Amino acid sequence: MSDTATATPPATATPDQQNQSRGRRKVRLGTVIADKMDKTVIVQVGSSKAHRLYRKTVQQRSRFKVHDPNNECGVGDLVRITETRPISKEKRWRVLEIVEKAK
Repeated sequence: MSDTATATPPATATPDQQNQSRGRRKVRLGTVIADKMDKTVIVQVGSSKAHRLYRKTVQQRSRFKVHDPNNECGVGDLVRITETRPISKEKRWRVLEIVEKAK
């Protein structure tokens, strides 16, 4: 075997190629439920899941502290968020886009 066939991407790889080797970042769709902090919003992401034993649909909700650098999001907005590097103690997500503004 040659030494050039390695598993790591070359140093001249584009950022898109480097992301593929690291894995995909998680993307979620949720609703802004609080915007009182500076550059931070709280987003609630909901999903439904069948109960293991009873097969009844159960609602599950998760709350994420999300980085919003321009303070564009308001309560009730539908936003798409993505995983990112740690920004603060509890912030590991950032706003990708505002899908729908609240009325």
